[in-house]
Amino acid sequence: MTFPGLQHVAITVSDLQRSTDWYAKLFGADPVLDEDEEGGEFHHTVFALDGGMLFGLHTHQGRESKDTFDERRTGLDHVGFALPDSASLEQWGKKLDELGVQHGGIKKAHYGSGISFRDPDGIALEFFIAPGT
Repeated sequence: MTFPGLQHVAITVSDLQRSTDWYAKLFGADPVLDEDEEGGEFHHTVFALDGGMLFGLHTHQGRESKDTFDERRTGLDHVGFALPDSASLEQWGKKLDELGVQHGGIKKAHYGSGISFRDPDGIALEFFIAPGT
C-alpha cells in the first residue's frame, strides 16, 4: 500500500476577509467554498488549486489564540507550492513583485530551489522546484 499525497492544507488566519483577498490575488482565482462548518466550530474558505489540491483558510469564530505565526513553534513550518522548472520559479518571483509581496529572491540549494515569502499573518510560504529542473 502506498502512502497518499496531500489533498488539502488548511491554515488559521486572523482576518478572513484580508486573507481571502490576498490569497485570491496570489492564486488568481476566487474561493470555491465559503461557509460555516456544520457544527459551528469554524468557518472555512477554500481555494481549488491545480492537481486537485485544496487550500483552506479557517477562522474559529473568534476563538483563535491571537498568537502570531512562528515557524520555530511546534506545528507548521511552511507550506511549499511545487513548480515544474526554474522558468516557472522566475515567473512567480516576478508575479510576487507585481503583487507587492516581499520575498527573499530565488535561493538555490542541493535539494532544490525556492522563493520564500509570507502571507498577511506572517505564515511562511514557498514556491519550490526539485533539483535539476
